Amino acid sequence: MATDYDAPRKTEEESSSESLEALQASRGSGAQTALIDLDENDTAEGIDLPGADLSSEELTVVIVPEQSDEFTCSSCFLVRHRSQIALEKNGLKFCVECEG
Repeated sequence: MATDYDAPRKTEEESSSESLEALQASRGSGAQTALIDLDENDTAEGIDLPGADLSSEELTVVIVPEQSDEFTCSSCFLVRHRSQIALEKNGLKFCVECEG
């Protein structure tokens, strides 16, 4: 976009008053209400405060066993896809990142 540097410039007061007037005019043209989209699952239970006592809480985790197309690297102990096997030595498998 081209800028005309010869055009008279408006001061900050003029631009802020114009924008205020524009806002008031647009507000006066129709009543606008703020809508808040609340999810049924949004509760305060999911918010933990720092330093909160969580000793009575129970953690539930589903553990999925290693699948037939996966292996556990003998160096980093991460479960990886079989396509990432870089080295197999003495029955131990190593991933591409740990091969070096």
